[in-house]
Amino acid sequence: MSRYRSLLFAPANHARRVEKALTLPADGVILDLEDAVAVSEKVATRTLIGHALTAPRTGKLYVRVNGLATPWGYGDLTAVVRAGLDGIILPKTEHAHDLRIAGWMIENLEREHGLPVGSVDLIPIIETALGISNLAAICRCGSRARRLAFGAGDFTLDMGMVWSRSEAELLPARAACVMESRAAGVEPPLDTVWADLRDADGFIASARHAAELGFQGKMCIHPDQIAGANAAFSPDEAAIAHARRVVAAFDRAEKDGLASIQLNGQFIDYPIVERARRILQQGDA
Repeated sequence: MSRYRSLLFAPANHARRVEKALTLPADGVILDLEDAVAVSEKVATRTLIGHALTAPRTGKLYVRVNGLATPWGYGDLTAVVRAGLDGIILPKTEHAHDLRIAGWMIENLEREHGLPVGSVDLIPIIETALGISNLAAICRCGSRARRLAFGAGDFTLDMGMVWSRSEAELLPARAACVMESRAAGVEPPLDTVWADLRDADGFIASARHAAELGFQGKMCIHPDQIAGANAAFSPDEAAIAHARRVVAAFDRAEKDGLASIQLNGQFIDYPIVERARRILQQGDA
């Protein structure tokens, strides 16, 4: 499994920002053709993405296309599915057939351009009430999507909610994204961006809360957010050391026929030790 702790958005029509983003320690960069690009520049910006696909980079490279229901979605896909592209971000996904249509188009473009079929990833963003309502079908539709993302900006707009600093109003939708992903056997989802660039502490709190809920990473809109996201979704040295002690103690006990023990006052059984093994796997990654 690849790491998706941080995915940094960069406006695809700003060549210098794109060039810089590709050198940063984010696990991936999302070149944005949707909200970050004015209507008058959407078509012309597709050409700039072609240059970015051949540029050196430190992480994966995705493109957020415009939605399939817009006048630009089809043209975006046909223009950017090329060698060098790791994946497509599909905004405002609301139905399982959105993924099936996008997947069919991508597969044909892979064949047309001599790419291995299935090589281009697809990440849908769930950001409307209808999308949340159809999560089970979206996660289980058998598409090439291995994980989904949650977008709070459009979701709170659609719901008429106030996007508060505590983000308490997002808990039901976030929990649904994690639960339906797990139930469908796909990877943990990616969490929403944090929009207030002046509030670095708020971003850290949001990222840590998302990690505690079961998200695997967070989308970012500024380079300064990368380090915080990477840390929030990675076990620290103390957690890794504790996990090693738990696994070692349980392995010794299991050899003696015990399936539950105490370590420094903590009760440990199979679910606890399995969590510790996952922490060690994350640390290895």
